[in-house]
Amino acid sequence: MSDLHQPISGRATYSAEHFDPLFAAESGHFWFRSRNRCIAAATRLIPDAGAIKDVLEHGCGTGFVLAELQRLFPDARVMGADLLAEGLALARRRFAGPLVQTDLLSSGFHEQFDLIGLFDVLEHLDDDLKVLSAIREQLRPGGRLLLTVPAHMALWSDYDLASGHRRRYSHSQLETQLSRAGFQIEYCTAFMFALLPLLFLRRRLRWGCRAAGDDAAKASDRIKSELQIHSLLNRGLELLLRPEPRCIARRLRLPGGTSLLALAVRT
Repeated sequence: MSDLHQPISGRATYSAEHFDPLFAAESGHFWFRSRNRCIAAATRLIPDAGAIKDVLEHGCGTGFVLAELQRLFPDARVMGADLLAEGLALARRRFAGPLVQTDLLSSGFHEQFDLIGLFDVLEHLDDDLKVLSAIREQLRPGGRLLLTVPAHMALWSDYDLASGHRRRYSHSQLETQLSRAGFQIEYCTAFMFALLPLLFLRRRLRWGCRAAGDDAAKASDRIKSELQIHSLLNRGLELLLRPEPRCIARRLRLPGGTSLLALAVRT
């Protein structure tokens, strides 16, 4: 699942066609709702959260997480940024604060933010170290980066290809890149634990490898298919994932999952 973005290598890595089905699905889909709860729990690990005055989400897409950040930090200036106007137009329907259409690497922000969010964006970008280093420069000294990424290359599938992913991360790979970019990792955990065996089986049985002739229309169909879920299964999976935010809020590390979450401070 992804929020989008950026042509560092001269090509778009997320299709604007994905935004409409994403917007339609997010508010009721267990995955997006559960991710928001985990993100909210992670913000409670920030010791000086009440002092946060400026928050930016890069790759805000349709604004589903952005609206949650505004709820979590009601006294802060919360801003959303995205490369694609189509996503920002949908974000405006959820979010009343500032929205900026910009490339992450050429945004012009410098030491302006206390907290930057990057939620399922980094895996889309060719040079993740360059991106993380740029984000570091946009944070004030002591500012924090909160991010999520998909986990385990063993789960790589057609969905990753259709979404424009460049990679999925191991725990050690994510921590290494954050450290190399000048961050000190305060907390890092897997999450979406209940999905791990289900997704592994589904990806192996259903997706396989994309044929070389697949076009953009087929990729769009894959995204729409992934977002469709039976209501009972949707509810059941959401209930299974309910304990995870409580674990994160207590700084516990979950034993595994299909995604990773990290909180890191600019050194």
